[in-house]
Amino acid sequence: MIKTSVIAAFYNNIKYLKLVLAGFERQTEKEFEFIIADDGSKEEVVKEIESISSDYSFRIKHIRHSDKGFRKNKILNKGILSSESDHLIFIDADCVPHSEFIKEHLNERAENTVCTGRRVNLSQKLTDLLNEDKIINGFLEKNNLLLLEDALFGKSNYVEKGFYFENKFLRKLLNKKVRGLLGCNFSLFKKDMLAINGFDERYEAPSIGEDSDVQFRLELNGIKVKSLNHIAVQYHLYHKLQERLQKNLDLFDEIKKTELSFTKHGLIKERK
Repeated sequence: MIKTSVIAAFYNNIKYLKLVLAGFERQTEKEFEFIIADDGSKEEVVKEIESISSDYSFRIKHIRHSDKGFRKNKILNKGILSSESDHLIFIDADCVPHSEFIKEHLNERAENTVCTGRRVNLSQKLTDLLNEDKIINGFLEKNNLLLLEDALFGKSNYVEKGFYFENKFLRKLLNKKVRGLLGCNFSLFKKDMLAINGFDERYEAPSIGEDSDVQFRLELNGIKVKSLNHIAVQYHLYHKLQERLQKNLDLFDEIKKTELSFTKHGLIKERK
């Protein structure tokens, strides 16, 4: 039985995808499907995904559209439509999960709630150290001191977000402050995503569109944000940050003024 659908936004970087898949291979919760939401990768990448998809213990679906620029939200919506579970977890395909990642998202789920975790941003140096075998053997989870050292003398940041705690008191203490939804690390019941008509496909660059906008519209529907800091942990593989476009910010301001939770530019293009 599939308990959740993991939807991973992906574009071209097959090396990083393999590291992420290795992270999901070692999950303690095994009943899930993994949907690669591919925003137009090259044909050779597509062929390689097809060749490796049967190598894992979990079901992999690869959905793709043609490359016409940044259309992440559009392919994420296709991922929602192809999902077979009533629960969804959204990630980016450059974020390696802690071994308890899926279990924790499922354990913390609740009605009228969207759960959001946090991530460590790994430096180029630490990212280059990784391979699939190391990931499967828990290299990142076993080397907190190495992460701390790299944060002090290198370029990793938010390494404290990689500390996973099982203690209920610590979890409550560390999650007193509600944090904003993180687009690469959030989960909710599918019905709540359908109720806002999914992602708004007008956003044309990273950030805002797949997190702040979604959070705003979910909250209009009475959905509360639940922080899973030090609970649902990810390790973000290094890449240069992409620029935030002003037109994305302007679009978000426009949406906030309308106070409409249901976008006309999502899963269904016009509300019936």
